[in-house]
Amino acid sequence: MCGICGKVDFHSHRVSEALLKKMCQSFAYRGPDDEGILVSPPVGLGHRRLSIIDLSPAGHEPMSNEDATIWMVFNGEIYNFKGLIARVQEKGHILKSDTDCESILHLYEDEGFACLRHLNGMFAFGIWDGPRQRLWLVRDRLGVKPLHYYWDGKRLVFGSEIKAILADPDIPREIDPEALELYLTLNYIPAPYTIYRNMWKLLPGHYLVLQKGGLSTVGYWDVPLMDESAQRKSAGEAGSLRQSMERLKDLLEASVKRRLIADVPLGAFLSGGIDSSIIVGLMARNSRQPVKTFSIGYHDLPAFDETRYAREVAQLNQTDHHEFKLGYTDILEAFPKVLENLDEPFADSSAVPTYIVSRETRNHVTVALSGDGGDELFAGYRMYRGEFWSRYYAKIPEFLRESVIAPLIQALPDARDKPSLDRVRMVKKFVRGMSLRFPERFCAWREIFPFSVRQKLLKNHPGKNFYLELVRTRVLAEEHAFRSDPVNLMLYLDVKGLLPGDMLNKVDRMSMVNSLEVRVPFLDHTVVEYVFTLRGETKLKARGGKAILLETFRDILPQSLHRRPKWGFEMPVGAWLRRELRFLVDEYLQKGAIQKQGIFDYDVIHGLINDHMSGRQDTSWHLWNLIVFQYWYNSHMG
Repeated sequence: MCGICGKVDFHSHRVSEALLKKMCQSFAYRGPDDEGILVSPPVGLGHRRLSIIDLSPAGHEPMSNEDATIWMVFNGEIYNFKGLIARVQEKGHILKSDTDCESILHLYEDEGFACLRHLNGMFAFGIWDGPRQRLWLVRDRLGVKPLHYYWDGKRLVFGSEIKAILADPDIPREIDPEALELYLTLNYIPAPYTIYRNMWKLLPGHYLVLQKGGLSTVGYWDVPLMDESAQRKSAGEAGSLRQSMERLKDLLEASVKRRLIADVPLGAFLSGGIDSSIIVGLMARNSRQPVKTFSIGYHDLPAFDETRYAREVAQLNQTDHHEFKLGYTDILEAFPKVLENLDEPFADSSAVPTYIVSRETRNHVTVALSGDGGDELFAGYRMYRGEFWSRYYAKIPEFLRESVIAPLIQALPDARDKPSLDRVRMVKKFVRGMSLRFPERFCAWREIFPFSVRQKLLKNHPGKNFYLELVRTRVLAEEHAFRSDPVNLMLYLDVKGLLPGDMLNKVDRMSMVNSLEVRVPFLDHTVVEYVFTLRGETKLKARGGKAILLETFRDILPQSLHRRPKWGFEMPVGAWLRRELRFLVDEYLQKGAIQKQGIFDYDVIHGLINDHMSGRQDTSWHLWNLIVFQYWYNSHMG
């Protein structure tokens, strides 16, 4: 796992070694073991290395082919690289290392862009083809690894992180109003947007080609979708549910085995939830030594603490278990470090505990496996259950729904940090969504600030609901595949959006700032492709999601997890903002600063603060969203 960066300037041919060093230093934590730079105008490439495979100096990058005409920088892991090395050696290539990077380099020589079909792993890389004067940037299928770029029609600057691009003093810092609107909607900014104008995230499953001043992006992979008749035919050919479970078990276990290859110590995050517990169980079955597991919990906040479940999993699998308990003082200590390493606003509050568990885990291992992706593949979130029950709620007479039930529910108090009031909050979201069509309902369940509030909050609102437009476009493009399967449609939208934009982004940033590599077995593309051949009703039942996943791996899970409700890896920000973290509201959302900045209407913010502090409504996510934005703005734009 590493950090990559580079610049191509066909206009002035100015690329300096000093700039590339500055870019590399901006994310030195991504690769503390080595640094490499190539300057050969019009191109410059930079690399920071975290040594995982072939720890010798032979793995130094940028790496070239035999005659040094093609150069490459690579971030990620290719799990089938041993077979690829054998493949290119059969073609006559002479390798100087035992790395996955070099195998890709020679595959590209032989097959060009088509070499991507051979890669199983997580990756972001750049290849400079000297004879063709061509830059090729690639991001892995699911977007596990990040890749950003700036393009103004004359020069392209790219990097694993935005801060590497901003190291170039010629790059302007202008807020993209569409990206800001998306941030307020989602708590993160989805690809291809970034908070800055003319700066983009390369979409998962896409590559970029820059040649002779012309730039194009191409999608090379997507979830293979079938129309309804083809899906039912495939399900019939697959046979019984038992056969589907056996296939799922084989694919996921093979994925875990692939991710156990490393020349450094390896462990696993263990939250106590179903997904990480399955990964740990499969690791234990395929490891010669006890698996090292790492969990995090909270002092005196049992509703947010899952450590007892994690301990049960650890005991069942006889792991070498490590547990860390947090209080608000730990959050205060980590808060600045987390936000300093966010190059754009990102308000998923679980970034803070993710940072802390990554920091503590790195004291013991260099690589950790996680259960990320299980919720988005197997309908683990509660909003999916809302879609399941929507068909039954719609049978209630409309006048009862609109005139009696909805007003009664909306009048009730809610809170995220109390289980009973959190259920009220979820019911409110469910009821609001029931009067809407699918795209509008999906957006209503995903959004942080409703569109009507965003319009009032932003002084210069763009006037359009950008997220709703994105969802409508995607739904229209894929409706043939999901005409009678709205659950799988929701999962598809989240695999393409929420997963890379929020979950994977968070884990990559918080782990890599601690020089820890995280691998995600659920997101092996072979697993993802198979799971989408299963209809939604095999994943989601009346009592909740992950039905086929639970049934498949029931024998390696403690009994207590079989019917355990889903609880996210959030921190209790609602309670803390009323007490211990109240000063963050006072410091970052003060009236004078907001009015001077001129982006937000302070009266709207004042109302959100009053609602939360009085207990009338839990607006903690709204306040956290704004606090994070203000911290980012003061650091990067102030």
